Amino acid sequence: MSTLPPCPKCNSEFTYEDGSQYVCPECAHEWSAQAGSETAEEGKKVYRDSAGNVLQDGDTVTVIKDLKLKGSGGTIKQGTKVKNIRLVDSDHDIDCKIDGFGAMSLKSEFVKKI
Repeated sequence: MSTLPPCPKCNSEFTYEDGSQYVCPECAHEWSAQAGSETAEEGKKVYRDSAGNVLQDGDTVTVIKDLKLKGSGGTIKQGTKVKNIRLVDSDHDIDCKIDGFGAMSLKSEFVKKI
């Protein structure tokens, strides 16, 4: 019996082969059987801004539309620069500090890399 690699997304051991692909029945992730050890590197999430540019920790971005803040009633205006972003794996992709507003979480779809 051959040993199949665990799912690179959820680490499930119940993967199976479907032609030239591996499939995870728990999270429905599919990956190439030929990728081998490269799947661990491919498993990293790539964060992209609204224009499709790849974001990295420490980048500077601008807000592309006015964002209303929940709870405080303020608004982050379009064109606001956000320096030294930190990428996180949660419902909001970016943790940052914005002058005048403090610590904040933003979605990458509402920013553009400078």
